[in-house]
Amino acid sequence: MLLDPNHYDPAHLDDETRRLLKATVDWFETRGKRRLIADAQDKVWYTEFLDFVKKEKLFATFCTPASVDGTRRWDAARNAAFSEVLGFYGLQYWYAWQVTVLGLGPIWMSGNEEAKQKAAALLDSGAVFAFGLSEKEHGADVYSTDMIVTKTADGYRANGSKYYIGNGNVAGMVSVFGKIDDEYLFFAVDSRHENFKLVKNVVDNQMFVSEFRLEDYPLTDADVLHRGPDAFSAALNTVNVGKFNLCTASIGICEHSFYEAITHAHNRILYGNPVTDFPHVRQNFVDAYARLAAMKLFADRSVDYFRSANDDDRRYLLFNPITKMKVTSEGENVIDLLWDVIAAKGFEKDTYFTRATADIRALPKLEGTVHVNLALVLKFMPNYLFNPKAYTEVPTRHDASDDDFFWRQGPARGLGKIQFHDWEPIYTEHAHLPNVALFHEQAKAIKTLLTTAAPDAEQQKDLDFLLNLGHLFTLVVYGQLVLEQAKITKTDQNVLDQIFDVLVRDFAGYATALHGKPSSTEAQQQWAVRQIRKPHVDQARFDAVWQQVEALSGRYEMRP
Repeated sequence: MLLDPNHYDPAHLDDETRRLLKATVDWFETRGKRRLIADAQDKVWYTEFLDFVKKEKLFATFCTPASVDGTRRWDAARNAAFSEVLGFYGLQYWYAWQVTVLGLGPIWMSGNEEAKQKAAALLDSGAVFAFGLSEKEHGADVYSTDMIVTKTADGYRANGSKYYIGNGNVAGMVSVFGKIDDEYLFFAVDSRHENFKLVKNVVDNQMFVSEFRLEDYPLTDADVLHRGPDAFSAALNTVNVGKFNLCTASIGICEHSFYEAITHAHNRILYGNPVTDFPHVRQNFVDAYARLAAMKLFADRSVDYFRSANDDDRRYLLFNPITKMKVTSEGENVIDLLWDVIAAKGFEKDTYFTRATADIRALPKLEGTVHVNLALVLKFMPNYLFNPKAYTEVPTRHDASDDDFFWRQGPARGLGKIQFHDWEPIYTEHAHLPNVALFHEQAKAIKTLLTTAAPDAEQQKDLDFLLNLGHLFTLVVYGQLVLEQAKITKTDQNVLDQIFDVLVRDFAGYATALHGKPSSTEAQQQWAVRQIRKPHVDQARFDAVWQQVEALSGRYEMRP
């Protein structure tokens, strides 16, 4: 279930992709754990990693669409695998890739062929890219940009500042969001230009998250990528493409941390017993393993919907924010469960784990917090629960094809009109698993809540109340895709039922929180109490999952 560099061979991908992924693993393993950690502690800019990227043309191969270079492709399945590998070795390396993906989004979505060819040539030469959206005063609030472009006799001039811009120190092209004459505008600048003023790195980290200013930066029409509503849509659609990578980074971090934690705990003796003989320790490890397995199942299935999207099937727009906020939040839970076991070990400077404890926190908070994504998820709830539509079943998408729809997603509106396939049959199909059946009862109860005790007019203005409802709804969608992928991959039934043991408890927890909200009505409180369910207990199932966890002890340790 977990990525294992000692036996890494993504057989579901084509030969060249496998070669590049294995070469990436080998580069990190050859570099070794001591160097990896020392570079992070000393905040060393990762020149040697970028030299490796340039030598192998990694970013060029993974990030160039076939429409720009027919010898290459943008393939979300292999990009997800690459993202997981980078996360496995360190968020800072993943970050250089991630913000390159974001920087390229507005370029590949534009009709500016000159800019596209320039970007492709820069990628081929080993350049990285940046996404100039966020600002110090407004964050990612695209409605309130203070980056202003004005018309001049010979073109345009851009003035303003951007904040939280990864790769801003070296980016060959920076896609910058601003306004001209009260219209939105996306344009490209060069970080080496004299009118591009690099202010500082705003984080105390190995990665470079820049603040920069444009001071009368000269532009021509050749630099303009989008204008008007298209620029606004390009901002949101780029996030749709790029922020998916948050979930696979979180998965990679958790996998590496899991190996360290189980190997340490299983070989440590306390009070005359191996640490893993204590029941609460086994519970933590089994819960962490179940949560990590669910993260992987959901993320893998989301790729299929993402790659199969078209103008008539935009279901990915629900699954995408869930990968960004739910999978990454689950990553935090996994690290916390492991940390409660290994305790002081998690602070030691020579461990990967101590880096993971900090890095895992970043992912649910990048370019849209959990709250922002939950508010987005709520837009889909009525149609998802009450108005299903028949679709042809989406297959597993590991084919070596170009995902060109990413660059023509269209206007970023109409989310409430998107319909979904019926979510209940996959639950019914797995009703033989007692915790799936229990969770299905809880999931159906949301429909009861919305038809008998729906939020009133005041509660619909109460974001605190609605976000808790969003957590409950998210669990239903999460469970659906977990089951779909488990069916495809023939996931071990003990692991699957243990996943839903966790989800039953999570649902009860959010129901309890809803009960305690200041604005909850008597009817809503009674509903909440009825959702507090105890998962089905099966010691044999638990022990079978524990044996899988125990077998991971000593299986992998990064080369010194």
